[in-house]
Amino acid sequence: MNPGVEILATQVLSDDWYTLRKVTFRHRGPDGTWSVQSREAYDRGNGAALLLYNTNDDTVVLTRQFRLPTYLNGNPDGMLVEVCAGLLDGESPEAAIRREAQEETGFSVLDPVPVFQAYMSPGSVTERLHFFAAPYQIEDRTGAGGGTGEEEQIDVLELTAAEAWAQVADGRIQDGKTLLLLQHAALAGWITGPRVSVPKAETGSI
Repeated sequence: MNPGVEILATQVLSDDWYTLRKVTFRHRGPDGTWSVQSREAYDRGNGAALLLYNTNDDTVVLTRQFRLPTYLNGNPDGMLVEVCAGLLDGESPEAAIRREAQEETGFSVLDPVPVFQAYMSPGSVTERLHFFAAPYQIEDRTGAGGGTGEEEQIDVLELTAAEAWAQVADGRIQDGKTLLLLQHAALAGWITGPRVSVPKAETGSI
């Protein structure tokens, strides 16, 4: 634990879908002085995300579904293109992402490879996301995907890497976890990277 932080009070503001808390704490600055601060933190549990990729065909499997928060903040139709992802719900990250992959995409994933972990919105959300990648073949698709229940209506997309990067460039892909995993896959050589034009530096005196 951080000796420079002391929790003074915790107030539950909402406990409907997930839990929103207001936390009052003391924080010791670099000069040794203490200040009292209050912050709100939204706790929805930790999650996992997975990029399915096919190196031979240079393709990836993504999903598309309606995301209300994006609709409320400038996304015209609220539809978001994403990698497969979901909450852990008490499972290990590996077990959770295998379940999510089967439910959302229909693909059976035996050995998802952990690549990194990240706090996606650390200023307000406690969630830590476990990122995975896994190769796929078309015969690995053992179900229809699409999510479970009436509340989940998920489209399954297979895109070439070039199509995915084009959607990044024109704004159709704006999801942070998806951007991170696509970049990681390109750096690892699993898919082709984006074609980026770099302007030539101007010559002359300084």
